[in-house]
Amino acid sequence: MTETVSVLFTVEAFAEPGLLPRLLQPFAKRDLTPDHLQARREGEMLRAEIGMKAMPVEMVHLVAGNLGQVIGVTRVYEARDAGLRAAA
Repeated sequence: MTETVSVLFTVEAFAEPGLLPRLLQPFAKRDLTPDHLQARREGEMLRAEIGMKAMPVEMVHLVAGNLGQVIGVTRVYEARDAGLRAAA
């Protein structure tokens, strides 16, 4: 059985067309579907929260690294055991 962890990635990036699909790519290429996605534009920047309730622990650092490599991303924060709420 694979160990999983609840994780919430908060990404700060320049608001550009095509940014959101690029942020989801690190999940998609690993057959992972986020449980939570919220994005908000703040002037020229965009803040996106992408979370999973049960992400394989060995994937967390890989996804975080890939998010940081997305063009336009300035910061990636990772919070484990984030206590994600169920989507409404």
